[in-house]
Amino acid sequence: MIKTLQELADHLGGHIIGDPSVSIGGLGTLDTAQEGQITFLANPKYAYKVKTTRATAVILPPEADPCGHNAIVVASPSLAFAKLLTLFSAKPRIAKGIMDGAFVDKGAVIGEEATVYPGTFVADGVRIGNRVTLYPNVTLYEGVVLGDDVTLHAGVCVREGCRLGNRVTVHNGTVIGSDGFGYAPDGQAWFKIPQIGIVIIDDDVEIGANTTVDRAAIEATRIGRGTKIDNLVQVAHNCVIGEDCIIVAQAGIAGSARLGNHVTLGGQVAIVDHIVIGDNAMISGQSGVFGSVAPGEVLSGTPAIPHHARLKSAAVFPHLPEMRRSIARMGNRLTKIEEKLETPMGTPSPNAAAPHYVSD
Repeated sequence: MIKTLQELADHLGGHIIGDPSVSIGGLGTLDTAQEGQITFLANPKYAYKVKTTRATAVILPPEADPCGHNAIVVASPSLAFAKLLTLFSAKPRIAKGIMDGAFVDKGAVIGEEATVYPGTFVADGVRIGNRVTLYPNVTLYEGVVLGDDVTLHAGVCVREGCRLGNRVTVHNGTVIGSDGFGYAPDGQAWFKIPQIGIVIIDDDVEIGANTTVDRAAIEATRIGRGTKIDNLVQVAHNCVIGEDCIIVAQAGIAGSARLGNHVTLGGQVAIVDHIVIGDNAMISGQSGVFGSVAPGEVLSGTPAIPHHARLKSAAVFPHLPEMRRSIARMGNRLTKIEEKLETPMGTPSPNAAAPHYVSD
């Protein structure tokens, strides 16, 4: 694919510095881009590399120096570069239909321009929208509903009755709708609580590899529109995740927790059950959250506390041994002072040393 700089600027909604007619045929980093490619500057600390890059053009933020290069100026170079990656990497979609080796029950309904690869199992009552791609060994239980433009990569399993919206992408090995972890004590044993709810995933959600989203006990576990979930994440039964959230790898969200819109969970964050995380809250990686979080809060650590307070605590931590010794010395001095104050004038303290006389 070859595009002029003007065509790319029009696609991005940016304005041009330099020659709008130059041809661009690919993308690269500031270090590796060659003539005929475009690169980008996202972090000002790398601005010195703009001068030495071999790229034909650079995507820049406002007020950055193009250093003599052709440039497209936009508010967010990272976002612009992502859009160009999408543009240049897009491949024409060719529908392959239901391929040999796939099993599709006669009671299933498949939309137009679908591709169903060998090894896929589609059960009775499944309804699949248009332009859906099911890669090898995808399993759809009874009553599953998929919207338009859904992509399920190899090994994905969607359990009975679960519903996925339009433009949902689920990566390899993920399970949607596995039983929630619910057991009632029965003496020394455990009685399984039937998990008869479903999972509902709204439009434009992407879920990484080997993630699990458990079905609700009665109603629905829900993932809101536009939310992005990384690999190896656990979403337990009855959880409700809001819109446009980011959940990073190895995070675990316990049952019936509720996340608002645009919540960010760093890697290995643990959320206990039945709490509420407010809109726009951010939880730093490896934090443990044991209580509800107000909208907009930024927390870190275990137990999670406001991030600025955690940074102050972290600064103090290396000095704790020295502080302990200082406090011990102060305690000893205070004890001696108290003993002197409690001793009547002229009466030796019981702990005082005997007088020591020195002769001439």
